[in-house]
Amino acid sequence: MLLAVVVVGALTARSQLTESEPRGAEGAAAVNPYEQARRAGVQDLLNRWAGAVRAGDTDALAALFDRAAAPEFLASEIRRSEHLAAVPLADWGYEIGSDPETPVPTDLAEQLDATDVWAVPAYLRYAVEGADAGSTRKPVSLIVARRGENWTLVSDRSLPEYGRHTWRGPWDFGPVVVREVETGSHSSVVLGHSDQEELIDAIAADLADAVSSVTELWGPDWSQRALVVVSSSQEEFMEQVGADHSGSDIAAVAVSDVVEPGSDSATGQRVVFSPAASERLDEDTRHSVLRHELTHVAARAATTDGSPMWMLEGFADYAGHRDADAPVGRAAPILAAAVVAHGPPTRLPVDADFMAGGERAQAAYELAWSVSAFVADRFDEPTLRELYVDLATGPVDSHELDVKLHEAVGLSASEFVTDWGRWVAEGLD
Repeated sequence: MLLAVVVVGALTARSQLTESEPRGAEGAAAVNPYEQARRAGVQDLLNRWAGAVRAGDTDALAALFDRAAAPEFLASEIRRSEHLAAVPLADWGYEIGSDPETPVPTDLAEQLDATDVWAVPAYLRYAVEGADAGSTRKPVSLIVARRGENWTLVSDRSLPEYGRHTWRGPWDFGPVVVREVETGSHSSVVLGHSDQEELIDAIAADLADAVSSVTELWGPDWSQRALVVVSSSQEEFMEQVGADHSGSDIAAVAVSDVVEPGSDSATGQRVVFSPAASERLDEDTRHSVLRHELTHVAARAATTDGSPMWMLEGFADYAGHRDADAPVGRAAPILAAAVVAHGPPTRLPVDADFMAGGERAQAAYELAWSVSAFVADRFDEPTLRELYVDLATGPVDSHELDVKLHEAVGLSASEFVTDWGRWVAEGLD
């Protein structure tokens, strides 16, 4: 079984535009004419920037840049515009967030000698046609300047000293290859670059069946669509999934925006394959990894961060392997060897096991898979899904686990572990 580390929580929180809090006498909103005009002027600049990029209008784009802007900034935006032409966009825009002000680097402000300079809390807002039910928002570390009445673009370089970062999409890493696939009643999209075209095509060919398989297990109550990104470099991969997931043993990661309380859907859902996936995955493991990740997409809105990883990852791994109907010894070789040497498992894996890397993490995934496979076999798949929903509500202590297991399968935690261990051992006979 291939280790496929999966992010079930959000890597990037969505910042929402909010109105100013009421201030002043009797709660009347205090309006600062200068700030109001500043925001309006910069938002107009952002609207024209987005329009020029999306339209591929190089002249209009160049007219928006400050005379002191680094030439590479404009060059990169022209390349981005060219690469985006292949992507079916449903939305593309920039907006001003409500984040606290951060300073403009002193050397840059002095160099510009402008009427006003602003480190804008900007966000890129975009959606891919078909694959995205709604737009996602990504941070832009933007500096703009005003000369007379005109606002211009100065820089979008990240400023880590101020905690500011500019997110880069696949189109910022080279020309984009796009495959659109009908999945259910929607369109899904696989995108990457020409050096990964073989993997892109293989994923696209399998995607409809993978979505159907996940729907059989989870049920139809999800979007039944996906945006799959195939990275060509480690830098691109880390930009999509976060620096915490840079290990060489990672094949793919599922990411999303933060799910708002009470929401029945999630934005920004992506399945991202690492640059090493094309070499590390054969047909069978690619098949299981894609279904594993899509299961996280399907279950994301019903999943609270901090829930037991043995349930979250075990359920996803069960979904990845259910079509293969592999015996324990083949699906979980490390677990099988441990049972032969030491006897059946006597405890559920803890979250730290999954984070450890190497064989310890591999064993944790195999143990988790076997728990879900046990429930599906001893009871049925609807019971397994019910157990997932019951346990995916956040951290669970031993008493809560005892209660939830008894409600779902009629066993206490100790009885559950004993029966599961016996099932694993019997599967090796």
